[in-house]
Amino acid sequence: MIVERLDHVNIITDRLAETARFYAELLDLEERDGPPPLKPEQVRWMFDANGIAVLHLNSVDCPRAYDREVVQGGATGAIHHVALRCGEFDTVKGRLDQRGADYTANEVPAAGLKQIFTADPNNVLLELNFFEAG
Repeated sequence: MIVERLDHVNIITDRLAETARFYAELLDLEERDGPPPLKPEQVRWMFDANGIAVLHLNSVDCPRAYDREVVQGGATGAIHHVALRCGEFDTVKGRLDQRGADYTANEVPAAGLKQIFTADPNNVLLELNFFEAG
């Protein structure tokens, strides 16, 4: 098999601190510095409970090995959404309610799946998937 798993998603933002706080508060992701020579004011990496940096958040002025135009708050090109497998549906839903966030909840009983669709501060659409244990 060539692809082992999704490695990470990179979001370029003019709202670095706000975006990092959004993911930390909503999904319990741990905010850390990226590796040198990247600077903390230009990059924040968001780690899951397994110590994997699933999101790389970069400021607009962060140097990139491959650069292309990014429209802040605009559509994300051909990518419609980013899906994350999550736990604790009620906790996440409650946090969104506390924020007054816009979201849509969905259920797919045949797959034992609950979903929440919401956007981050950069208008990146998130599909948060909560599978029933078993």
